[in-house]
Amino acid sequence: MDKKNCKIGVFDSGLGGVTVLKRLLEDLPYEEYIYYGDSGNAPYGSGKTKEEIQYLCKKIMDFLIENNCKVIVIACNTATVAALEYLKENYSIPIIGIIDSGSKIAIKNSTLKKVAVFSTEFTANSNAYKNTIQKYDKDFEVTQIACIEFCPMIEKGWETFQDNQEILEKYINKIPTDVDALVLGCTHYPIIKDYIEKKFNKVILDPAVELSFELKELLKKLDIVNDNNVKKKPVFFTTGELDKFKPTAEKFLGEEIEIYKIPK
Repeated sequence: MDKKNCKIGVFDSGLGGVTVLKRLLEDLPYEEYIYYGDSGNAPYGSGKTKEEIQYLCKKIMDFLIENNCKVIVIACNTATVAALEYLKENYSIPIIGIIDSGSKIAIKNSTLKKVAVFSTEFTANSNAYKNTIQKYDKDFEVTQIACIEFCPMIEKGWETFQDNQEILEKYINKIPTDVDALVLGCTHYPIIKDYIEKKFNKVILDPAVELSFELKELLKKLDIVNDNNVKKKPVFFTTGELDKFKPTAEKFLGEEIEIYKIPK
C-alpha cells in the first residue's frame, strides 16, 4: 500500500485532542484522519502512574497501526510526558508529541521571557514545560499550574457545572502578574478558551498551531503527503460514552461526526 494514502492517527485521553485535530483539518485538509479518544480511562493527568499511561498508549498505538496509520500524533500533553520516548523505542512508525510544540510556541510569543502553563497535575509535576522551554532558552521563567478539575469537567460538559467560573478564577489567580503569555498545556483547555479569555487578557497560546506546522514538515520530509486532494471526514473512536463525547466534539468542530464506541 502507498504510504501517502494511509491515515494519520490522532489520540488523546479523551476529548482534548479534538482541538488538535481541528487545527490539522484546517492546515492539512487532504489527509485522512482517525481519532481515538480514551475517555473511558480518563483522566490521565491525575491518579495514574507513568506505567499505567504507557500501557494505555501502547494499546491505542496498536489499534491505530492496525487501521493503516502512517504517522501518530499524541494530542495529549500528559501522554506525551509519560509515553513519547517509550513509544518511540517500541515502534518504528513516526510519532509526534505536543510538549515540544507548546514550548516552541511559548518562546516565539513571549517578549518578556515569562510564561505560565496551565496543565494537568501529571504534566505540571513532571516539569516538562519548564525543562523543555529552558532547554531552548535558559533565561525563560516558567510557572506551571496544575488545573486538576478542568479535564473531568470538560469531559462531562463544562457548562453543566455551576461553579465553573469560581474554579477557573482560582487558577487564573495563580498566574503571576508579570507573565506575558499563557500556554494551554493540556489539549482539553482550548475547548474552554473563550471562558479563559474573559478572565485573562494577555496572549493565550495553543500548542496545536506549532504541532500542525511540524507535522506538515515531517510529511514532506518523509515524502508521504497525501496527494489525492479529496477531503475525507475523520473517523472517531472512543472508549467513553457517546452521548458525552459526540455533542462536545461536534460543537467544537462545527460539524457532525462519525463515531464508534470501542471497549476500554
